[in-house]
Amino acid sequence: MKTVSSAKKKNARAAAHRIRVMIVDDHPLFRAGLHRVLELEPDLEIVGEATNGQEALDKARKLKPQVILMDVNLPNLNGLQVTRELTASNEDIAVIILTAYHDDEQMLHAIRAGGSAYFPKDVDPKELIRAIHQVREGKYVLNDAVLAKPQVANWLIHQFTQTPLAVTDDAELVFHPLSAREMEILTHITHGKSNKEIARQLGISCQTVKNHMTSILRKLAVNDRTQAAVYALKRGWIRLHDTP
Repeated sequence: MKTVSSAKKKNARAAAHRIRVMIVDDHPLFRAGLHRVLELEPDLEIVGEATNGQEALDKARKLKPQVILMDVNLPNLNGLQVTRELTASNEDIAVIILTAYHDDEQMLHAIRAGGSAYFPKDVDPKELIRAIHQVREGKYVLNDAVLAKPQVANWLIHQFTQTPLAVTDDAELVFHPLSAREMEILTHITHGKSNKEIARQLGISCQTVKNHMTSILRKLAVNDRTQAAVYALKRGWIRLHDTP
Protein backbone atom coordinates (compact mmCIF):
# COMPACT_ATOMS: atom_id res chain seq x y z
CA MET A 1 0.00 0.00 0.00
CA LYS A 2 2.83 2.35 0.82
CA THR A 3 4.34 1.73 -2.61
CA VAL A 4 1.02 2.49 -4.33
CA SER A 5 0.50 5.59 -2.20
CA SER A 6 4.04 6.78 -2.90
CA ALA A 7 3.54 6.26 -6.62
CA LYS A 8 0.30 8.26 -6.54
CA LYS A 9 1.99 11.12 -4.74
CA LYS A 10 4.85 11.07 -7.22
CA ASN A 11 2.43 11.15 -10.14
CA ALA A 12 0.47 13.97 -8.51
CA ARG A 13 3.65 16.01 -8.06
CA ALA A 14 4.63 15.36 -11.68
CA ALA A 15 1.17 16.42 -12.90
CA ALA A 16 1.34 19.61 -10.81
CA HIS A 17 4.58 20.61 -12.55
CA ARG A 18 3.34 19.97 -16.07
CA ILE A 19 2.95 22.99 -18.31
CA ARG A 20 -0.70 23.45 -19.22
CA VAL A 21 -0.95 24.01 -22.98
CA MET A 22 -3.86 24.97 -25.22
CA ILE A 23 -3.89 24.70 -29.03
CA VAL A 24 -5.77 27.25 -31.12
CA ASP A 25 -6.09 26.57 -34.86
CA ASP A 26 -9.04 26.12 -37.20
CA HIS A 27 -7.39 23.46 -39.37
CA PRO A 28 -8.14 19.99 -37.92
CA LEU A 29 -5.10 18.32 -39.50
CA PHE A 30 -2.61 20.88 -38.20
CA ARG A 31 -4.28 20.88 -34.78
CA ALA A 32 -4.13 17.07 -34.62
CA GLY A 33 -0.47 17.11 -35.62
CA LEU A 34 0.40 19.52 -32.80
CA HIS A 35 -1.59 17.41 -30.37
CA ARG A 36 0.31 14.25 -31.32
CA VAL A 37 3.66 15.97 -30.92
CA LEU A 38 2.88 17.54 -27.54
CA GLU A 39 1.17 14.56 -25.94
CA LEU A 40 4.44 12.62 -26.14
CA GLU A 41 6.08 15.11 -23.79
CA PRO A 42 5.69 13.98 -20.15
CA ASP A 43 6.02 17.52 -18.78
CA LEU A 44 3.33 19.00 -21.03
CA GLU A 45 -0.42 18.69 -20.54
CA ILE A 46 -2.85 19.60 -23.32
CA VAL A 47 -5.81 21.11 -21.49
CA GLY A 48 -7.91 22.10 -24.48
CA GLU A 49 -8.24 23.13 -28.11
CA ALA A 50 -10.11 25.93 -29.87
CA THR A 51 -11.00 26.50 -33.50
CA ASN A 52 -11.86 30.22 -33.55
CA GLY A 53 -10.99 33.43 -31.72
CA GLN A 54 -14.01 33.71 -29.47
CA GLU A 55 -13.80 30.06 -28.46
CA ALA A 56 -10.13 30.59 -27.64
CA LEU A 57 -10.99 33.48 -25.32
CA ASP A 58 -13.76 31.54 -23.59
CA LYS A 59 -11.74 28.35 -23.13
CA ALA A 60 -8.60 30.14 -22.00
CA ARG A 61 -10.54 31.87 -19.23
CA LYS A 62 -12.12 28.61 -18.17
CA LEU A 63 -9.21 26.15 -18.57
CA LYS A 64 -6.43 28.56 -17.52
CA PRO A 65 -3.60 27.27 -19.75
CA GLN A 66 -0.11 28.55 -19.04
CA VAL A 67 0.99 28.50 -22.69
CA ILE A 68 -1.16 28.88 -25.80
CA LEU A 69 -0.11 27.92 -29.32
CA MET A 70 -2.02 30.51 -31.34
CA ASP A 71 -2.70 30.61 -35.06
CA VAL A 72 -3.10 34.11 -36.54
CA ASN A 73 -5.71 33.38 -39.21
CA LEU A 74 -8.82 32.51 -37.18
CA PRO A 75 -12.57 33.01 -37.71
CA ASN A 76 -14.34 35.99 -36.02
CA LEU A 77 -11.32 37.17 -34.00
CA ASN A 78 -7.79 36.74 -35.29
CA GLY A 79 -4.97 35.36 -33.18
CA LEU A 80 -3.40 38.76 -32.57
CA GLN A 81 -6.67 40.13 -31.19
CA VAL A 82 -7.08 37.12 -28.91
CA THR A 83 -3.47 37.38 -27.74
CA ARG A 84 -3.85 41.07 -26.98
CA GLU A 85 -6.96 40.53 -24.88
CA LEU A 86 -5.64 37.51 -22.98
CA THR A 87 -2.19 38.87 -22.15
CA ALA A 88 -3.62 42.24 -21.12
CA SER A 89 -5.77 40.57 -18.47
CA ASN A 90 -3.54 37.65 -17.42
CA GLU A 91 0.18 38.08 -16.81
CA ASP A 92 0.60 34.36 -16.12
CA ILE A 93 -0.21 33.32 -19.68
CA ALA A 94 2.31 33.11 -22.52
CA VAL A 95 1.29 32.96 -26.17
CA ILE A 96 3.34 31.46 -28.96
CA ILE A 97 2.19 32.86 -32.30
CA LEU A 98 2.18 30.42 -35.23
CA THR A 99 1.60 31.76 -38.72
CA ALA A 100 1.60 30.68 -42.34
CA TYR A 101 2.63 34.21 -43.33
CA HIS A 102 6.15 34.79 -42.06
CA ASP A 103 7.97 38.13 -42.23
CA ASP A 104 9.63 40.58 -39.86
CA GLU A 105 6.64 42.91 -39.78
CA GLN A 106 4.31 40.06 -38.82
CA MET A 107 6.70 39.17 -36.01
CA LEU A 108 6.71 42.77 -34.85
CA HIS A 109 2.90 42.84 -34.77
CA ALA A 110 2.85 39.53 -32.87
CA ILE A 111 5.10 40.84 -30.10
CA ARG A 112 3.26 44.17 -29.94
CA ALA A 113 0.06 42.18 -29.41
CA GLY A 114 1.58 40.47 -26.37
CA GLY A 115 3.06 37.31 -27.86
CA SER A 116 6.06 35.71 -26.20
CA ALA A 117 7.34 33.84 -29.25
CA TYR A 118 6.75 33.73 -32.97
CA PHE A 119 7.24 30.87 -35.42
CA PRO A 120 6.22 29.95 -38.96
CA LYS A 121 4.02 26.87 -39.05
CA ASP A 122 6.82 24.71 -40.46
CA VAL A 123 8.81 25.11 -37.23
CA ASP A 124 10.73 22.04 -36.09
CA PRO A 125 8.75 20.28 -33.31
CA LYS A 126 11.77 20.13 -31.01
CA GLU A 127 12.26 23.87 -31.37
CA LEU A 128 8.62 24.52 -30.55
CA ILE A 129 8.71 22.29 -27.47
CA ARG A 130 11.83 24.05 -26.26
CA ALA A 131 10.11 27.39 -26.77
CA ILE A 132 7.12 26.28 -24.69
CA HIS A 133 9.43 25.77 -21.71
CA GLN A 134 11.25 29.04 -22.34
CA VAL A 135 8.14 31.23 -22.52
CA ARG A 136 6.76 29.55 -19.43
CA GLU A 137 9.89 30.79 -17.66
CA GLY A 138 9.08 34.34 -18.75
CA LYS A 139 11.46 34.46 -21.70
CA TYR A 140 10.76 35.61 -25.27
CA VAL A 141 11.87 33.64 -28.32
CA LEU A 142 12.53 35.58 -31.53
CA ASN A 143 14.64 34.56 -34.50
CA ASP A 144 16.47 31.84 -32.54
CA ALA A 145 17.26 34.31 -29.74
CA VAL A 146 16.00 33.88 -26.18
CA LEU A 147 15.39 37.27 -24.62
CA ALA A 148 14.37 38.68 -21.25
CA LYS A 149 11.64 41.34 -21.10
CA PRO A 150 14.01 44.39 -21.06
CA GLN A 151 15.78 42.97 -24.10
CA VAL A 152 12.47 42.61 -25.91
CA ALA A 153 11.75 46.30 -25.35
CA ASN A 154 15.09 47.14 -26.94
CA TRP A 155 14.35 44.70 -29.78
CA LEU A 156 11.01 46.42 -30.42
CA ILE A 157 12.63 49.83 -30.61
CA HIS A 158 15.32 48.52 -32.97
CA GLN A 159 12.73 46.85 -35.21
CA PHE A 160 10.69 50.01 -35.17
CA THR A 161 13.58 51.99 -36.63
CA GLN A 162 14.38 49.33 -39.23
CA THR A 163 10.92 48.81 -40.74
CA PRO A 164 8.49 51.00 -42.70
CA LEU A 165 6.41 51.25 -39.53
CA ALA A 166 8.79 54.01 -38.39
CA VAL A 167 6.83 56.69 -40.22
CA THR A 168 5.52 58.23 -37.04
CA ASP A 169 7.24 60.52 -34.56
CA ASP A 170 5.30 58.91 -31.72
CA ALA A 171 7.90 56.75 -29.98
CA GLU A 172 5.24 55.03 -27.87
CA LEU A 173 3.40 53.77 -30.95
CA VAL A 174 5.82 50.86 -31.32
CA PHE A 175 4.35 49.25 -28.21
CA HIS A 176 0.71 49.56 -29.26
CA PRO A 177 -0.95 47.24 -31.79
CA LEU A 178 -4.24 47.98 -33.51
CA SER A 179 -6.96 48.41 -30.91
CA ALA A 180 -10.08 46.24 -30.90
CA ARG A 181 -12.07 49.09 -32.46
CA GLU A 182 -9.43 49.71 -35.11
CA MET A 183 -9.42 46.03 -36.05
CA GLU A 184 -13.21 46.11 -36.22
CA ILE A 185 -13.13 49.10 -38.57
CA LEU A 186 -10.40 47.48 -40.68
CA THR A 187 -12.62 44.40 -41.05
CA HIS A 188 -15.45 46.55 -42.37
CA ILE A 189 -13.06 48.26 -44.77
CA THR A 190 -11.94 44.96 -46.26
CA HIS A 191 -15.61 44.28 -47.01
CA GLY A 192 -15.79 47.46 -49.04
CA LYS A 193 -17.84 49.60 -46.67
CA SER A 194 -17.63 53.38 -46.69
CA ASN A 195 -16.94 55.50 -43.60
CA LYS A 196 -20.61 56.45 -43.51
CA GLU A 197 -21.73 52.81 -43.61
CA ILE A 198 -19.24 51.86 -40.91
CA ALA A 199 -20.33 54.74 -38.69
CA ARG A 200 -23.97 53.79 -39.02
CA GLN A 201 -23.35 50.10 -38.29
CA LEU A 202 -21.12 50.78 -35.26
CA GLY A 203 -23.20 53.66 -33.93
CA ILE A 204 -20.36 56.18 -34.01
CA SER A 205 -19.76 59.40 -35.97
CA CYS A 206 -18.09 59.58 -39.38
CA GLN A 207 -15.37 61.75 -37.82
CA THR A 208 -14.62 59.03 -35.28
CA VAL A 209 -14.28 56.50 -38.10
CA LYS A 210 -11.93 58.90 -39.91
CA ASN A 211 -9.84 59.32 -36.76
CA HIS A 212 -9.53 55.56 -36.34
CA MET A 213 -8.67 55.22 -40.02
CA THR A 214 -5.86 57.74 -39.65
CA SER A 215 -4.47 55.75 -36.72
CA ILE A 216 -4.69 52.48 -38.68
CA LEU A 217 -2.79 53.94 -41.63
CA ARG A 218 -0.07 55.27 -39.32
CA LYS A 219 0.33 52.00 -37.44
CA LEU A 220 0.50 49.94 -40.63
CA ALA A 221 2.57 52.51 -42.55
CA VAL A 222 0.27 52.40 -45.57
CA ASN A 223 -1.16 55.25 -47.64
CA ASP A 224 -4.83 54.42 -48.02
CA ARG A 225 -7.66 52.12 -46.97
CA THR A 226 -7.11 49.75 -49.89
CA GLN A 227 -3.50 49.18 -48.90
CA ALA A 228 -4.60 48.66 -45.30
CA ALA A 229 -7.14 46.04 -46.37
CA VAL A 230 -4.59 44.19 -48.53
CA TYR A 231 -2.06 44.32 -45.67
CA ALA A 232 -4.51 42.72 -43.24
CA LEU A 233 -5.82 40.11 -45.67
CA LYS A 234 -2.33 39.09 -46.77
CA ARG A 235 -1.27 38.41 -43.18
CA GLY A 236 -4.38 36.48 -42.24
CA TRP A 237 -5.77 39.05 -39.79
CA ILE A 238 -9.11 39.13 -41.60
CA ARG A 239 -11.00 36.52 -43.62
CA LEU A 240 -13.28 37.80 -46.34
CA HIS A 241 -15.91 35.10 -45.82
CA ASP A 242 -16.39 36.17 -42.19
CA THR A 243 -19.26 38.63 -41.80
CA PRO A 244 -18.22 41.82 -39.95
